[in-house]
Amino acid sequence: MKLSLKWLNRYLSAPAPQDQVTTLLDQQGFPIEETEDLPCGDVFIDAEVTSNRSDCLSHIGMAREVAAGSDLTLKTPEINLVESDVAVDSLTCVQNDDQQLCPVYTARVIQGVKVGPSPKWLVDAVQAIGLRSVNNIVDVTNFVLMETGQPLHAFDMDQLDGGRIVVRKAVGGEDFKAIDGTNHKLTDSMLVIADASRPQAIAGVMGGLDSEVTESTTNVLLESARFDELSVRTTSRRLKLNSDSSFRFERGVDPRGVELASQRAAQLILEVAGGSLAQGVVRVGESEPDSIIVELRIKRCNDILGVELDPQVMAGLPSSLELITEIQGDKLSVTVPTFRSDITREVDLIEEVVRMYGMANIPVHDRISIAVRPAQNNLKARKKLGQILVSHSYCETVTFSFVDPKIGKLFVPQGNKPLEIDDERRKSEPMLRPSLIPSLMICRKSNQDVGNHNVKLFETAAVWSCKANDDIVEHRELALLADVADPQLALRSMRGLLSEIVERLGGHVALTLTATQSACFSDALAIELQGKVIGVMGLIDKKTQDAFDLQTPVISASMVLEPLIDLFPTQRQVGSLSRFPAIERDLSVLVKEEVSWDQIQQQVHRTEPQFMESLEFVTTYRGKPIPKGIKSVSLRLCFRDPQSTLRHEQVDGQIKSVMQALTQNVDAQIRV
Repeated sequence: MKLSLKWLNRYLSAPAPQDQVTTLLDQQGFPIEETEDLPCGDVFIDAEVTSNRSDCLSHIGMAREVAAGSDLTLKTPEINLVESDVAVDSLTCVQNDDQQLCPVYTARVIQGVKVGPSPKWLVDAVQAIGLRSVNNIVDVTNFVLMETGQPLHAFDMDQLDGGRIVVRKAVGGEDFKAIDGTNHKLTDSMLVIADASRPQAIAGVMGGLDSEVTESTTNVLLESARFDELSVRTTSRRLKLNSDSSFRFERGVDPRGVELASQRAAQLILEVAGGSLAQGVVRVGESEPDSIIVELRIKRCNDILGVELDPQVMAGLPSSLELITEIQGDKLSVTVPTFRSDITREVDLIEEVVRMYGMANIPVHDRISIAVRPAQNNLKARKKLGQILVSHSYCETVTFSFVDPKIGKLFVPQGNKPLEIDDERRKSEPMLRPSLIPSLMICRKSNQDVGNHNVKLFETAAVWSCKANDDIVEHRELALLADVADPQLALRSMRGLLSEIVERLGGHVALTLTATQSACFSDALAIELQGKVIGVMGLIDKKTQDAFDLQTPVISASMVLEPLIDLFPTQRQVGSLSRFPAIERDLSVLVKEEVSWDQIQQQVHRTEPQFMESLEFVTTYRGKPIPKGIKSVSLRLCFRDPQSTLRHEQVDGQIKSVMQALTQNVDAQIRV
């Protein structure tokens, strides 16, 4: 923030010397980058202001800080407006077509002004901070900008088609000539201030050459407004147009400062350029917001500071910054004015207390006390999950959140839309990934390029997509990817790993894998946990593999992370060991290739074999003497009676029922 010492002292009860101003600002978090004695007897001060302190991008804001750190008081200018009998709404009107990007727009009209050189006091003020004096009208808008932090713009009203203002999005390809003489092509994402026919300003960034105030101007329309921070920042960067106005709008301006700055500028224009001010103001948009109240626990503040401040002393520190503070028992109730948009939480108030108390006044102790608390369950679960995967030779990756839409769209969930950002900096990869799998595939390609084999990768990170109604869907996902030598072995290995993850995180919780159809997968299985589908696993199909230029087949799995984390801590069910032996029976059945293990398993369970303790998949065989298109699936059934020793003849009937169900329902042949 560029400051003039004389200008700053306008708002203090008594002039503060340079040393006092620079010392106080430096102590209160505004390092002084440069000072310079000016020929006019003034002092130029350049203070660094953090991006969250937009209230200090003005002389009044900095004067408030100086007053708070000294015995001086802040004096703000008195505003007394003399208005004519002509109503402003009879001269102009404002149409706001995008209130989201322009929450409020105000316009005042001053007729019969005489544009010319500014008086010496005004010239000295703007030149002291490095601005060029243009004319009395423009200099007033710059003065009020640097005084209050609220950007303004003055239009030559006679150059506005229809004499009115339209706040709207630009038409794609629309031409605009800025006040600095540069020409620009606008896009339909940019907000403009237009008249009845063409843009006259880029909202929050810069005015246009067609309606600038010149010596021939006699009627002025004075704009004071608020614009969306992100919209101004994006437009400014895209057009490569920067200004003192855009710098402040990008960081946010005081909602209550819009009207005050407009009144102050109108007062000064009447003073330096004459004319008559039309009665009233045209205001379109939301009303001025109320101040918020934030509570501060006295003990919590003292615990963080490491000192014991008296409640009265603590309450006085924010009060010096015009934060209305009341002591209510063991806490402070602080009314935060709208110009302090950075204060929304208790910790923000604690920062203000320590800033005004002074870091130098807080003693440094030789020892610190630390209260040791156990780690949260979700952190323990994530750590355990990582340990499980690393023990299976998986390497964790950290990949970029953006992908090329050509590959990202392959993984968008059915019924959802891809989510892309409109930003020139991400021209090649503007899409937020809908799944972690493409990121792991890209990582696998990098490993392939350097000759790595038998690669296993995993990652946990956020993924995004859009619903049909444009609601953004975001969740954290766990994804696995591994090279495949034998497809069947890879599927079994991945299935076993997922079962182990669930078992070690949740104990007795059952994991179900069901055959399904899923884009980019072949032999896909839906991952179901506690009756809810949380993901999919399977072999990546050849088309997708080729899209990533992978030479090695891969298997992958992706699932929503939260249901896995919620399983933790592990709940174990412990029972006594059976005193009676089990009987195991192995079956081998010939089935068609399209018959899945899941179908076989379902048929076994549907017969409800008495005393069956478990059912396990053993192996699959293809080859001679089995015909082509047929496979042999081996399964193992374990039977046990917890009350007595089970006899073989008791099991024979159950096995016969299983064989009959398989024969009838999946066309199986029992191998002898």
